[in-house]
Order: sequence, then C-alpha cells, then structure tokens
Amino acid sequence: MKVGIIGSGGREHAICKFLNISDKIDKIYCFPGNAGTKQIAENIEIDLENFENIKNFTLNNKIDFLIVGPEKPLVDGIVDYLEEHNIKVFGPNKLASQLEGSKIFTKKLCENFNIPTAKFGVFYKIDEAENFLKKCNYPIVIKADGLAAGKGVYISETNSEANLAVKEIFNGKFGQAKQILIEEFLDGEEMSFFIISDGISYKLFGTAQDHKRVFEGDKGKNTGGMGAYSPSRLENQDLNNKIIKKIIEPTLKGLKENDIYYKGFLYAGLMIVNNEPFLIEYNVRMGDPECQTLLPKLKTDLGLLISSCIEGKLIDTNIEWFEDKSLCVVMCSKGYPDKYKNNVELNLFNIELEKNEFLFHAGTKSINNKIYSNGGRVLNVVIKSNKFKTARDKALKILKNINWLNGFYRKDIAYKVIDE
Repeated sequence: MKVGIIGSGGREHAICKFLNISDKIDKIYCFPGNAGTKQIAENIEIDLENFENIKNFTLNNKIDFLIVGPEKPLVDGIVDYLEEHNIKVFGPNKLASQLEGSKIFTKKLCENFNIPTAKFGVFYKIDEAENFLKKCNYPIVIKADGLAAGKGVYISETNSEANLAVKEIFNGKFGQAKQILIEEFLDGEEMSFFIISDGISYKLFGTAQDHKRVFEGDKGKNTGGMGAYSPSRLENQDLNNKIIKKIIEPTLKGLKENDIYYKGFLYAGLMIVNNEPFLIEYNVRMGDPECQTLLPKLKTDLGLLISSCIEGKLIDTNIEWFEDKSLCVVMCSKGYPDKYKNNVELNLFNIELEKNEFLFHAGTKSINNKIYSNGGRVLNVVIKSNKFKTARDKALKILKNINWLNGFYRKDIAYKVIDE
C-alpha cells in the first residue's frame, strides 16, 4: 500500500519510521515532512491549508490512505473534505475535532454527561472575566478557547497575573478570541491517556507523562513538550478502569448521541487527584512527544492497525506491546519557547544508534544534503529500555555527542520515576 502522512514534526517522523517497517506499506509520502522523513519517505512540499492540492496529489499518485498528524488540519475539516472525494483518512472529522478545537465544547460535553473535570466558567468580555476573578481562590487556570500549540494555558497565582492572562488572550496572543475559559486549579499529577478508535469500537493505546515546562524541575513557561516517558508512573488497573468508565466511554457516548463518530487517536490529558481522574483537555491526535515514546513499544504492525481502523475492523485487531519502558528527551533551539534562530546547521552524520535507540527529527529541513534547524523543537532522542534511568542516561549521552551549540535540553526528564 501507499500511504501519506500530513505534518512535519517528531510525531510524524515517528509514525513514518514505524510505517516504514510495516509489512503492509510499500511507499510513504510526507506532507511536507522534515530532514528525518526524507531519509525513509518522499517529502512533498505542499501547503497544508490547501486541501485541494493535497486531494489532487493523493488521487494522482493512487495513495491508499492518509494519516493526519497535527491538530490544525483536523480542526479545519481536512478529513471531511478528503472523504467527500472518496479518499480514506485516519483522523477525526471536523465535528469530532471540536474536542480539541474548542475547550468550551469539551467542557459542556463534560457538564452534560457527568464527566469529572475542574469547575469552570465561560466569559465573553474582559470586564466580565475580571469581575469573576476578584471572587476566585488562587491559583486559578485561564485558557484560550481555540488551538494554541500547547501554550494557551495560564496558571495564575495572583489576581494581577490572572488579569494579565485575560488581557493577553482577548487581545489576540493566540489568535482571535471571542470567549475565554476560567477553571479551578486541580492539585494533583498529570497523566496522558490514549485510545485508538474506528468510530465503532475503541482500544487502549497506552499512557505517558509529558514535561511541558521549559526548565528543569518543571519550571518556566509552557512549551509544546520538552520530553516524555511511558508508561505513566500513575498507571494501574483500578485507575485505568475509572478513566474508561468515567471519562472515555461517556465522551464517546456523548459524541454518538450527537451523531459524531470518533475515528483516530484520542489523547486525554488528565489530572489525577488521590487516584481519581479529572479531564483537563482532549487532543484529537497523538501527543508530541508522547507519540515518540509510545510507538517504539508497539509490537503490532502499525500499518495493519491503522488500516483496520479505516476499514472499521479495529475489533478484529489485537494490539500487542513490548514490556519495555520508553523515554524521550527533546533538543530545542536556544530561546525556545520565545525567540530563536532557524537555519542553523546540525551535524548528525557521525551519530550511531544501537538497537532500541531512536533519533526523530522535529524542526529540521534538508538543503543540499545538509541538515538545518527549522523550528523551536528540533530533535527527539528516544530510548527503549527496561529501566527509565538507563534510558535517560543513554539519551543524554547521544545528545551530548550531537553537541549542537545552538541547542538545549532538559536533563531531568522522568525525574519523578528515577531514583537517583
């Protein structure tokens, strides 16, 4: 089969890598891909907002199905458009993608179907929000309603911090804002919980823990993700059952009652408080960098799995996993998540990887057989091992050998599960 992957990050390189070893896949196209995908697939330079060009290329090259990696094309309705032209796509349609595209849509779903989540309020004007904040207990969480690349969330410790957050969101820091979400702060530990669904049935797809903050000790600004590990240290059978019964199944039921059938990966960002799960947010695709930690542990053929989802036959496919743990460290451009330089050369040609060691490109591009940075998060080093500490030590050794002077990375990923 021929497949196409939409996206250019570390998540898409990881998907490309594991499709490339699939018995089902003969040819892979990446739209637009990066310097890493170029080594194993054909990169196609194409505007991801031009659905017609993607459709034409797919039909002209007889691509069997497409996988949509990032959230924006999903929220913008690429699945609906392509399916209207009889193109098979793995990913949720526009209505289902509201789970990520509108935090308020998700909150109202939680309200209607008794899904545990933080108490919240929705506000349409700055003065309404500021008046409400005067009566709040702190810290408080303030969120932009739409897509914000993982950065549109403020945890405000004081009223003045909260007022500044409200003004920044309404003044367009994350795009036009007609409404804002303010919710109580839940004091617990975060957990990423994944399922895969074909619109009829679903299966579990593992857990992970993401490190969003830019500095060690989980300090500083939120980023798209500085590293991750899998499985989450919180995972246990009792908690899994609670998540399924209280969050996942009511969500899918609520969608179906509105004639919305969810197909694709669904990522629940949870807060665990005293072994009780609360939904923070949904993402309608694999997390990044969580995807990079999960796929190396997958024993089942990824091409077979996604193909069975597209055909509505997930129930007939058994998902098997390796027992190993997995850890990812992200190398970023200096200055990220604020201002940083692009087009800085990387020398990766002398890096030798052993079995269970992976180097996924995120923000890179290839020009005349040289590799250059092309984003804030540049490389992902992922190690599969029976111990988290072994995995981290190996990842840090590889990053040290890369020795990219324009880069930085956290050296403490998974510190809560590694006993020094």
